[in-house]
Amino acid sequence: MIAITGATGQLGRHVIEWLVQAGKQQEIVALVRSPEKAASLGVAVREADYDRPDTLTRALVGVDVLLLISSNEIGQRAAQHRNVIAAAKAQGVRRIVYTSLLHADRSVLNLAEEHRDTEAVLRTSGLSYTILRNGWYTENYTDSLGSALEHGAVVGSAGNGRISSAMRTDYAEAAAKVLTHDGFDNKTLELAGDESWTLSDLAAEVSRQTGRDIPYRDLPEADYAAVLQQAGLPKPVADMIAHWDVQVAHDNALLDDQHGLSKLLGHPSTSLADAVKAALAHR
Repeated sequence: MIAITGATGQLGRHVIEWLVQAGKQQEIVALVRSPEKAASLGVAVREADYDRPDTLTRALVGVDVLLLISSNEIGQRAAQHRNVIAAAKAQGVRRIVYTSLLHADRSVLNLAEEHRDTEAVLRTSGLSYTILRNGWYTENYTDSLGSALEHGAVVGSAGNGRISSAMRTDYAEAAAKVLTHDGFDNKTLELAGDESWTLSDLAAEVSRQTGRDIPYRDLPEADYAAVLQQAGLPKPVADMIAHWDVQVAHDNALLDDQHGLSKLLGHPSTSLADAVKAALAHR
């Protein structure tokens, strides 16, 4: 049995779609905090709350392989992941596949520390594991193209920093492949998109596809955080996103040119042009 945590999230749903396409529908169990929200997944559902170990223990009965999608609660993730790993060990789960962060061992992003903690726990757990060090989602940027078109510019604080991103469907396909194939035990995979692009490249692609002049405006960190707040993000979230952009600019924190993702998939990752096209089509 293959279990997926965070199954109603954006990545989890895509993983389940890939597994269903691979004919694994009867082997999948979706682990979710609110089972009533998972009815549309079309697979077995069990309640599993990262903060309630009793639910995790029940949810993992009979599970052979577990996809631990990292929690989105920054600051609480290390403890939450430890709860899941402990429950998996108690229930005899054979292997955990974990979604970590690109180059987590040396990343300067403040997100990395909790991933490093979880990776260390996995390596000493006695369980087989596969660590998927995923790069940035292209959607982190293309989801805000509506605002860029409304205001006539792509804004950020990333300067000329390059981003080796891929779409969630790419990372989900990779996870599904690792979950259903042998040969990945105790391996750490660095996964990033084939293209490395700047926010100026993104703006140029949006301009090309819309026929409008949409420039990239590079802002100081505080100014970009203020823009994000005005768009409705809470101040702590806006501050984090702006800070990540600065680290992209100065440290190339999201750059990778090893093509590990496309090598795993056996085909190229989704291009920036196709990602922009998809985003514009869904506006």
